[in-house]
Amino acid sequence: MTVVIGFEGSANKIGIGIIRDGEVLSNPRRTYITPPGQGFLPSDTARHHRAVILTVLKEALEQAGLKPADIDCVAYTKGPGMGAPLVTVALVARTVSQLWGKPLLGVNHCIGHIEMGRLITKANNPTVLYVSGGNTQVIAYSERRYRIFGETIDIAVGNCLDRFARVIKISNDPSPGYNIEQMAKKGSQYVELPYTVKGMDVSFSGILSYIEDAAHKMLSSGQCTAEDLCFSLQETLFSMLVEITERAMAHCGSQEVLIVGGVGCNKYAEAFKFCIDNGAMIAQAGWEMFRSGQVTELEDSWITQRYRTDEVEVTWRD
Repeated sequence: MTVVIGFEGSANKIGIGIIRDGEVLSNPRRTYITPPGQGFLPSDTARHHRAVILTVLKEALEQAGLKPADIDCVAYTKGPGMGAPLVTVALVARTVSQLWGKPLLGVNHCIGHIEMGRLITKANNPTVLYVSGGNTQVIAYSERRYRIFGETIDIAVGNCLDRFARVIKISNDPSPGYNIEQMAKKGSQYVELPYTVKGMDVSFSGILSYIEDAAHKMLSSGQCTAEDLCFSLQETLFSMLVEITERAMAHCGSQEVLIVGGVGCNKYAEAFKFCIDNGAMIAQAGWEMFRSGQVTELEDSWITQRYRTDEVEVTWRD
């Protein structure tokens, strides 16, 4: 049996999970939440992570009923993500690796999402829609790489939703996207917004600029409600994503879609807790990598804010 502990903290969530041969033994997490109308700054987020990471580590071991000696490998998020939070988590993972005398593994954040999704859903070879606050990609596996068929050419879909939430002061608790979804259920009027699909790629910055400029005018004049705007933005963004995902499926001859990332977390996703950033997904990707013979030497255990999905050689799949 191979047991891997995974450290995730690339954005506002800090999580530590433990995986043993495909079984999630523990997966505690904390979230840094800011007041309505505000985002989260890298320095403040890193400060939050530093304050709670050892508590979360203790919880992970206790919930799994394991001791450091039972761990075979320590995995951490190498990138992409916010610099200061990534450094905080990598520092703790490196320290734990040395204190416990265990090998270290740097994991691509997106690969973590994909491998966790494959584990939970048992999907064979799906087309992957990766949607989060920092990333938007349509991906398919081919010849030892997760190939990017389409992506955003500017901001991520989650970032678009988060920034709209700030405009009309929607709460960040538990997340802006969740609260937008709840308000969208009460919307009854569709407000036409820019729809920007460019081949296999999408653009969200123009939609955001338009709705940032128009929101208060439309709300103050009574043209629509905040719920209508939430409904309209959500429908427009998701329609764009469906279009490029269907096109990728047709190209690959795929019959399965795997949705990963925080934006994929809604009432229709039973395994939603694994869509949100969490430590178990890093542990699972680390488990796959470790079993295929990969390790990260201490001198190579740096972090990077830019780390594309297709840069990783997938040594654990045929």
